[in-house]
Amino acid sequence: MPLVVLCGLPDSGRSRRADELRTALEAEGRPVTVVRDADVLGPDGPAALLEAYTDPSREKALRAALKASVERGLGPRSVVLLDSLNYIKGFRYELYCLARAARTPLCLLYTLRPQPRALGSGDSSPAQARSPTLSWRPGAAALDSLEESLDQGPEPQTKGLELEQIGGPGTPERGSQEAAPDPCFPPELLDALAQRFEAPDSRNRWDRPLFTVVGLEDPLPLAQIRAALFESPVPAPHQATQSQPLSSTNFLHQLDQVTSQVLAALIEAQKTAVPGDWLTMPGTTERLLFTPPLSMAELSRLRRQFISYTKMHPSKDILPQLANMFLQYPGADPPLKGGKELESLKLPPPPSPPHQMG
Repeated sequence: MPLVVLCGLPDSGRSRRADELRTALEAEGRPVTVVRDADVLGPDGPAALLEAYTDPSREKALRAALKASVERGLGPRSVVLLDSLNYIKGFRYELYCLARAARTPLCLLYTLRPQPRALGSGDSSPAQARSPTLSWRPGAAALDSLEESLDQGPEPQTKGLELEQIGGPGTPERGSQEAAPDPCFPPELLDALAQRFEAPDSRNRWDRPLFTVVGLEDPLPLAQIRAALFESPVPAPHQATQSQPLSSTNFLHQLDQVTSQVLAALIEAQKTAVPGDWLTMPGTTERLLFTPPLSMAELSRLRRQFISYTKMHPSKDILPQLANMFLQYPGADPPLKGGKELESLKLPPPPSPPHQMG
């Protein structure tokens, strides 16, 4: 089932949004699994959470535990909500690859505070200072326009957007709800997290589709989230997420042994052969037409290319043909460079005419 990655600082109302989204999905009869930091930290609670985000090694272990929990939760039944900071784009990319390997849709929900928080030093944090004090309505503004407004500077570009002023740093809007600061995170830690926060960017494929909400008074774009999770096509796996085909346990050993034997026999045969002779190599069923000889360096380079390509496509079905395949590689005219041309080497060639070396 789909994966929803929530992203935001501790005092941005992220967990409330996760509960709101879970309630909406469960009301539709969809099972929901919420993965939070507390779920993987054990009974220590706030103390363990504080230590995790102040110690880089503990934070790395926490991200690994969160990823493992998400991987276990991905399945055909439940929607998985990951409620954590998720402020490192590299970790978000790992989650993107995880969802793609599971062939399930993914979306990102980014929560922002409606106004900068006053820090102890008197300066607002850079990540929050760049956040416009404007309320985003799902049907009124495009997400890309909002992201561009964040990069323009202190005065967001409001052309073409329907934005509602929330208020200045010292005067919250009447009736608006605001997330209270998390007692687990002291102001110094919040400032440090804001300094290294890597905001999502909808131009990155691992951050798409991106839904941004500012403050707690804005409604969730539930219709858009439903469309992204349940109506979008299932992403196709690619080379980074596909499992490698199973191969024999001694495949690499046999590959190295066969190519070494053919190479040694070819070098020895070149010492006595004259151009026009037909050479027969041990373990092969084909002959090689001898032309001006190749040097030891050239043959070793071709062998390394052949091994590198064959390791990327291991298969026990080609073990009996390894010697013939390697004999074709330096015997092609001109010598093959690897890549698309090598696709023809997966099947044994016709017995005639013989290949020429050159």
